[in-house]
Formats: sequence, structure tokens, C-alpha cells
Amino acid sequence: MPKRTRFTIWRPFVIAVVGALAAAFLGPVAAQAAGTAPRESRPVYSYADAIREAVWVDTGLDSDGDGRTDRVAADIVRPAEPAAQGRKVPVIMDASPYYSCCGRGNESQLKTYDAAGNVVRMPLFYDNYFVPRGYAVVGVDLAGTNRSDGCVDVGGRSDIQSAKAVVDWLNGRAKAYSSRTGGTAVKAGWTNGRTGMIGKSWDGTIANGVAATGVKGLKTIVPISAISSWYDYYFAQGAPLYDSGPDWLAGAVESDDAYARCGAVQQKLVDGAPRTGDWTGLWTERDYVRDAAKVRASVFLVHGMQDLNVRTKNFGQWWDALAKNGVERKIWLSQTGHVDPFDYRRGAWVDTLHRWFDHELLGYDNGIDREPMADVERHPDQWVTSAVWPPRGTAATTLRPAAGARAGVGILGLSQKTGTETFTDDPTRSETDWAAQIATPTADKAGFLTAPLSRDLRLSGSSEVTVTATPTTSTAHLTAVLVDLGPDTIRDYADAAEGITTLTDRTCWGESTAGDSACFLRTAARTKAVDFTVLSRGWADLGTYADPGKGVPLTPGRTYTITLDLAATDHVVPKGHRLALIVAGTDKDLIDPPSTTPTLTLDLSRTAARVPLVGGAAAFARATSARWTAPGTGDLTGVRAPRTVRRVPAS
Repeated sequence: MPKRTRFTIWRPFVIAVVGALAAAFLGPVAAQAAGTAPRESRPVYSYADAIREAVWVDTGLDSDGDGRTDRVAADIVRPAEPAAQGRKVPVIMDASPYYSCCGRGNESQLKTYDAAGNVVRMPLFYDNYFVPRGYAVVGVDLAGTNRSDGCVDVGGRSDIQSAKAVVDWLNGRAKAYSSRTGGTAVKAGWTNGRTGMIGKSWDGTIANGVAATGVKGLKTIVPISAISSWYDYYFAQGAPLYDSGPDWLAGAVESDDAYARCGAVQQKLVDGAPRTGDWTGLWTERDYVRDAAKVRASVFLVHGMQDLNVRTKNFGQWWDALAKNGVERKIWLSQTGHVDPFDYRRGAWVDTLHRWFDHELLGYDNGIDREPMADVERHPDQWVTSAVWPPRGTAATTLRPAAGARAGVGILGLSQKTGTETFTDDPTRSETDWAAQIATPTADKAGFLTAPLSRDLRLSGSSEVTVTATPTTSTAHLTAVLVDLGPDTIRDYADAAEGITTLTDRTCWGESTAGDSACFLRTAARTKAVDFTVLSRGWADLGTYADPGKGVPLTPGRTYTITLDLAATDHVVPKGHRLALIVAGTDKDLIDPPSTTPTLTLDLSRTAARVPLVGGAAAFARATSARWTAPGTGDLTGVRAPRTVRRVPAS
């Protein structure tokens, strides 16, 4: 496939012409010992003297229906010296809807401008750090936001074309102008067109979407806590995750001008995203996973395994699709929620990102492509690596529930058993309530536990749980969660800051000017001692049993079978702990409840979890070889019940 051969051919090519590349990219850096290939870009250019300019790129669309094609604003910071010497530089681009409404990063930075309309402060550290190292940094206002024309369509054609058009312009295939209306044509003669896109949340989502177009010139993307399918941001197999749809989100970020003229687009978002959770053409347009085969760019993916804003199904399905299509890729997985790696592993992040861009955009053979594919946070600030991810030897293993001596407190093992368990949906109860009382019979859940493990057991990847249940009402929502039962100290992902604490002192990453500081508030891990950790979750509307894209009313008393997709994770259940499966109804604040309050009876012989275990079924059998004993009673301590009060995949 093209993505495999690109790297097979590219590396020898770099070695053959590295002297020419060094001269073309980094003049002063290339003044090393003759014949020595550069391995790292150096801060040899002046940030204070960098060229700052704005262009408006024509997207070719007229989303606001005003009779002229939309232009999106692209603010540029680039080193002056290469341009003066006739040399061209690569581009790091962050396309965002947040530059004027909500801000970027832990300090919610906004763009600021001088009297001529050129950017003074570009949020985040990218320009401060990378411009002196020979990169241009481009901040794009998505259509309908800040200084751009057009309408916000929340991941649709307008959103994606906002950024794709800029990549095309950087590669000489699109037009740009010196003003939002009229103006003179501007060409990007200062760049070689090699572009890397980066961004957290919505910004990273745009990077995914642009990569899925297969646009030429986009060499790499770094999506952080990003969406891969907008349906999976709003719904889980028909179960609503939020009490609003993309129309609310568009209204939260669009400019006043856009708000006044984009009513038709807003209505399309309402009509195309029914609260039933049915799949529509709107969701097909915003599903980047289906176009993973078009991706030409390499992907450095970053996500928090406890992210309950952009839930981790989004990274799991994207990663699997990229792997299937042979895309060069790397991954970081943290214990945090929706947090940028700059705020939980700052030094290592800046260094790794620097080396990644040097390799992908400058062509430096610095070895990052030969290092372990995955970095995983095992404990707060303690990281391990995997040569590939999921690790070799990982196999989907079917675990089956069985009834125990106490009602609702059953056994989880390899053998299929008969029997039933019954629970009643209680929308006031959450996954942490269920796990805290895993050993206590309660009416709102059914729990199943392994014996205490005799050795560590690692789960790596995406799980699924097949449930066969008989409801008493015409609607029912289901939750399945996997839990590590045992004491640990973890990042407090349910805290408002989702696993970090912001301190009062600063560290600096790059060069500063009077209007744009490179110094940012330092952070530290916010931790909590717990007796259990919820490690993976999944939800579904039982009415989607026959078609995940369309729900139907249930017939009370009839038995239905449905498979719930659980979030991707990488977690080690330590020796002495237990692995547990809980099946219940509404997961308070994480899905909306159904219109009725059903009681559901599980058929245990047709209910099972398929879990990605390193070592597969044999590893599970070895780890659970001890005699099963009932756990002690009494409530366990966990994080507080997580809440998804934010309906914006923001900074």
C-alpha cells in the first residue's frame, strides 16, 4: 500500500540527499562538520524578528449563502532569515474554532493582534519553540469563527475544508488574499509545502478529518484527545451522551457575524442529528474512520484513558483503522481525562514532539521511528513503553459471567454457565456507586468478579460486551464497565482539572516577546488513593439491538441480544486485585436515561465480555487459578462520580 512504501522509499532517499536537505532547510545548522547529517533542528533564528502576517484562503465553498466563496483567516509566524536567503520552511498548523471564543491550553489563551491586524500572540508554545528552529507556525480560524467567513458546521465539509484549503494553498493549489474581502492575491512562496497539523480536541479532530481526505502535502498529524467520528461524541449506540447536539456547539464558538447569517446551517445541524440517536447522513459526513484508507500522513496520537469528554472509543477505532491501512503511527496514553500532554509530561512531550516534527517534516534520521510505538502512563508520572500497540501476544479473550452465592454478586471466568441476574435501572446511580458496592447486592446492577489474581493481567485495546436481556418496558439503556478491584493511587480524573493541579510558577519553552510569552504555569499530578478503578466503559440503547444506526421500541417480556463497544484502554490489573464486569442501566451523568424505568433480566449463558488480554486466555487462566472466594462486604472508595458537564470538546 502507498503508506507502507512511502517510508520504505523515503528513508534511503533522506540518507542519499541529506546534505542537500540540510542546506535547504537550516542553513546555519548545516554548518556542522562536513558530511555529518543533522539530527536535530536548533534555535538559530530570531523569534523577535519573525515575519508575522495574515492571509485569507478561499475555501471554494459558500456555506453562508452570501453569493461569494468563504475565506478563512490564517495567521502566520515564520522565521525571517530563510526567506531572505531564498530558502523554504515546513509548516506546523493548528486549525481551531477557539482562537477568539474559548481559548487554547490550560491558560485559555486567545489570539491577539497589532494595529495592522497581524498576530501578536499565537496561543500555546508552538510558535515560540519551533519558529526559531526553522518552522513556520500557522493558526487557522475555522469557517464562521474569529476573522473567517462562512459557517460552523461542527466537523462537516465546511470545517474540514477550512483547514484543507490552507494545506492546498501552502502547496500552490489554492488562492489566498491579503484581506477578508477584495485584497491582492498572496502566494506561499516561503514554504516547501510540507505540513504537520496538531491540536487538542476539536483542533485535533480537524487534523483527523483533513488527513482522511488524503490531501497532498500533509505529512503528519498529531491529534490530541481528538474525535474520529462525531456520532461517537454525541451518542453511544443510540444512547445520548449529552443533552444537546451539534447545533448548540456551533452556537458556542461561531462569531457574531456567523451567528447572524448561518441560521440555515444551524437548522441542518438540528434536523440531521435527531435526539433518537439514529444514524443519519450528517453523521456519515463526519465519520473520518470510514476514510482511513485515504490517510497519507503519519499519525502521532495522544489521548487520556479517562477522557469522558472525547471518550476513548474515538481513539481506539481510529487507531485500529489506521493500523489496518498501514499508516505510520505512534501513541501516548495517559491516566488523565481531557488534558494536553504539555500539562502532564511537559519536558518529555516537547522533546518528543520536536523530534517527531524534525523526522516527519525536515526528514532528519533521528531514530524516533525505530523507538517503541507506545508510551503508557501506568501510575501517576510513571510511564512504560511498548514496541507496538497493542502489544504482540494480545488476544481477544471471552470472559463469562456466572451467578454467585449472593444475588448480583457473581463470578467472572472462562466457562459458560447458565442462570440469570436481574437489576432495575436507577438513573440516580453511577458507575462509581456500582463499583463501590460491588460486593453488596443492590437492585441497580449485576456484578461479576474474578478470584484474586495470582499474577498481573494486562488489558490493551478495545473490549466489547455482549448482553442478552429481557426488559419490562419499551425502552432501556445499558452500561457495561470493567473495574480493577484493589487499592491504588491514580490520577484524580473526576476532579474538575481531570488529573492535574496548576501551580503558580512557570517554565519557559522557546523565545518570548513582549506580546507573546513562552512561559507557562507549571502543573503537577493530582492524585487520589482508591480501592477500585473503572478502566473501561460502554453504553447502548437496547432498542438498537438489530441495527446500531436505528433504534426501535422494545416489546416488554421479549429477549434481546446486543453488543456494547467498550472504550479502548491499556491497564494492568495487579497481582492480588480482581477484575470485575458490571452490567447496569443508566450511568448517571455519562448517558441520559431512557423514557421508562425498566427492570432487566440477564441470561448469563448468552452474556459475555471479549477483552484484549496480553497473553490471551492462557494468561487469564494462569492469573485466576486460585479458588474463587466471595469478596468482603463494605463500601469501597473511588474517585467521585465523573460528570460531563462540558458539552464543548475544548481546551
